[in-house]
Amino acid sequence: MIELKGYSHWKVKLKISELASIAQVSVKTIRYYEQIGLLSTPIRASNGYRHYQEKDIETLVFIRRCRELNIGLDDIKRLVDTQQDPKSSCALVDNIIAEQLARIQQTQRELALLEQSLAALASCCQSQQIQDCNILQTLKSS
Repeated sequence: MIELKGYSHWKVKLKISELASIAQVSVKTIRYYEQIGLLSTPIRASNGYRHYQEKDIETLVFIRRCRELNIGLDDIKRLVDTQQDPKSSCALVDNIIAEQLARIQQTQRELALLEQSLAALASCCQSQQIQDCNILQTLKSS
C-alpha cells in the first residue's frame, strides 16, 4: 500500500496531474495507458474531471517499474490482468520475467560484440589525415 500524506485511504480522489506527480509518470502517459486498457477508466466528476483512487497509483507505479525493466506493454498488460485472481499460478509471471531476462542477456551479448568491433576500429587508425584514415578504409571495405 502506498502512503499518501493528506489523503484518506478510504476516499482518495486524485486529479490526473496529482496522480502523475505521485506515480512519477506524465499525464500523457496516463491517458495513453487508459486508452490501451492498462489502466482502468477513472470515475468522472460532474465537471468531467477524472478522479483516480489509490489502486490507480499502485497500478501506475507497477507499470512504471515494469517499463524500467524494459518489459513490453503486452506483457505488462498480462501481468496487470493476472493480478485480478490472487490465487492463480505464478507461472505466467515467472515466464514473462524469464523471457525478459533472456532478451536482456541476448542484448548484452550483442552489445559486447559491438563494443569489440568499435574498440578494434578505434585502435586501428593512427593517421592524422582523412586520406590515410584506417577507420574509414575499414568501413568502406567491410
